[in-house]
Amino acid sequence: AAWALGWTFARRFAVPIAVATTAIIVALATPIPAEAWAHLWPQPVFVKPVWDLLPALGLAIPLFIVTMASQNVPGLAVLRSNGYDIAVRPVFVATGVASWAVALFGGHGLNLSAITAALCAGPEAGQDPARRYIASVTTGIVYIPLGLGVGFAAAFIAASPPLLIQAVAGLALLTSLAAALASALSREAVRLSALVTFVTTASGISIFGVGAAFWGLVAGGLMLMLERRQQHTA
Repeated sequence: AAWALGWTFARRFAVPIAVATTAIIVALATPIPAEAWAHLWPQPVFVKPVWDLLPALGLAIPLFIVTMASQNVPGLAVLRSNGYDIAVRPVFVATGVASWAVALFGGHGLNLSAITAALCAGPEAGQDPARRYIASVTTGIVYIPLGLGVGFAAAFIAASPPLLIQAVAGLALLTSLAAALASALSREAVRLSALVTFVTTASGISIFGVGAAFWGLVAGGLMLMLERRQQHTA
């Protein structure tokens, strides 16, 4: 209801209104654990990096594959569906070098972040595509206090009803989803392939630890190949 009213009377602020309403509901209806307040301010702890082949093979490589499949590839698709024809090589080189640097501080796998890309590259971020970078800059600035308060934020979200968090996240992506579906289904020649991609991704299937976003692209790509093969045969 808060999102719908915001969309009607203050469209640009519909999602923030929904987020604020959710935070108020959670704060009033859900007791926040006492330990959450103890971790309100982060306390950096130095951990010396140690090279170990087993974690590299069993953790780092699978995380890299999952990051590429569920974040980078869908992130590129989101950007291109919004009209941003970016060069792939410079992006992956930049994120790879940055990932190497932040790994020394405990970070892993800087990537295009499909959901953030959908929010910052879509029409909700501004009518002028050339000025939507402001949304990305603003997001980066907001991430700083969120990162400093991540202990409290994690405890706050963990204490919240999961359905409520999923609902507000879904509302934030509704406009991007509508725009993506309109673009994907506009061409009859690839409409079925787009639908196969969407329903496979929405199914939440996970194979070999790789998420549905990757398998949706695989299913859609195979369907597209079959359709084109059929057209050539006909």
